Amino acid sequence: MRSLNPRVVWLWRLQSVLRLPFFWLPLAAAIGLGVGGLAGAQVGAILGGWVFSVGLMFALAWPSLTYAFFGFALREDDLLLQSGVVFRRRSAIPHNRIQHVETRQGPIERVFGLSRVMVFTASGMSADGAIPGLLTADAESLRDELSRLGGDDGV
Repeated sequence: MRSLNPRVVWLWRLQSVLRLPFFWLPLAAAIGLGVGGLAGAQVGAILGGWVFSVGLMFALAWPSLTYAFFGFALREDDLLLQSGVVFRRRSAIPHNRIQHVETRQGPIERVFGLSRVMVFTASGMSADGAIPGLLTADAESLRDELSRLGGDDGV
């Protein structure tokens, strides 16, 4: 089982910290104001600060756990993916079901030199498998290998 590039942990941490103002800050403010109205402003401020601190700790710790439990293997007949910290998921995508493989890279990923490989089958519009956090050269190599191994849909 192959793991992701360790840089992805820092990428995920940065992305999580950038999302803090959109979830944890409003939640902390709502709890702080709600409790502050019932138990006093000081208690509300302490509780709101504690909630935001929990969100910050979560944003900094969770990416390491996600990294530890993510793996993939390019086997003879399929691509095996495993992920999940609390709920574990293992899926195998047979090579002959692969219809399309692409690499994606957002602006923050570009700064870290990382890309994602997206694997599509005939089952739907979204990717059936995604491998984030690969060096761009490795992602392109894996994309090319999966495309070569992918099935012929006869079209």
